Amino acid sequence: MRRLRFALALLALASSGCRDKPVDHLQRARDATFEKRPDEALVEYRKAFDALRHDESAEALVLRARALKGAADVYWLEQRKVKEAVGVYRELIQQCPDSPEALDARIILAELLRVHYRDLRGAIDQLTAALKLNPPQGAELHYQVAKLYFELQDYQQCELETRRLTERFPTSAFVDDSLFLQAQAIAMMEGRRQEASRAFADLRTRFPESELAPHALFEMGKLKADSGENEKAIETWVEALKTHPDPSLVQDYISRARKRIANTHSEAVGREAAFDRNRPARSSLEAVGGKPEEASTEHN
Repeated sequence: MRRLRFALALLALASSGCRDKPVDHLQRARDATFEKRPDEALVEYRKAFDALRHDESAEALVLRARALKGAADVYWLEQRKVKEAVGVYRELIQQCPDSPEALDARIILAELLRVHYRDLRGAIDQLTAALKLNPPQGAELHYQVAKLYFELQDYQQCELETRRLTERFPTSAFVDDSLFLQAQAIAMMEGRRQEASRAFADLRTRFPESELAPHALFEMGKLKADSGENEKAIETWVEALKTHPDPSLVQDYISRARKRIANTHSEAVGREAAFDRNRPARSSLEAVGGKPEEASTEHN
C-alpha cells in the first residue's frame, strides 16, 4: 500500500511538472487574455519567459518570441500602457530579431513612436528594418515610410521613396497612392509646379478609375491658381466637379477664383480711370449724378 501511495505521489509531481512547462504558461496567458484578465496573463507570460531565459534551442527561441509578443500586446491592446508596451516590443526585437513576432513588433512599434512620441525618424527606422525582412505587406510599409518623410517635410526624400515603391511594387494597390503623394511632394518644392502638374496628370492617365483621380484634377487646378492662371484653374475645377466627392469644396474654390478675377478687373479699370488725363473735370453737379446740360445751366 505504501508503495502504491508513493507511486501516486510521484505521478502527481510529474503531472504538476508538466503543467509548469512554458507552453502551459503560454496557454494560460492566452486564456486569461481572452477572459479579460490582463494582469494574470502578464504573470503567465513572465513565467513562460523566465523558464525559457537560458534555453537557446530553436524551440525555446520560438516560444520566447511568443511570450514577449503576447506580453507586449497585453500592455498595448488590453491595458493601453504605451511605455511598457514599447519596452517589451523593443526587447522582443532585440532577442528574436528574425522571428515573425519581431516583424509585427516593428510595425506596431513604428505606429506607437509616431503617434505617442512624435518620433518620426524612429518610426522610419523600424519600418525600414521591417522591409528588409521582405514582408508580404512590403508595398504598404514602403508607402508609410514615404508618408513619414512627407510629414517631416523632407519632400525630396519622399519623392525618392515613392519612386522606389512604384519601381519595386509596380502591380501593388498602393501605386496610385504613391503617385499622388509623389506629386504632392513635388508641388511643395520651389519652382516645380509644372512638374507637379504633370505628375498629377500622369496619375489620372494611368489610373483613370482611381478614387484619387478627381483629387489629382483638383490639385492641378490649385497649381494653376497659384500661378495666377485663374481662368484655367476654373476650367479645371469645373471638370473636377463631375467626379469629385466634395463638390461644395470645388465650388468654393471656383467662387474664390472668380472673385480674384473680378477684383483684378476692377483694379485695372480703377487704375485706367485714375490715369486718364484727357478726361475733362466734372462739375460739382456732375459729381453727384447730374447731367452735363444741368451743370451748364447752373454755371450760367
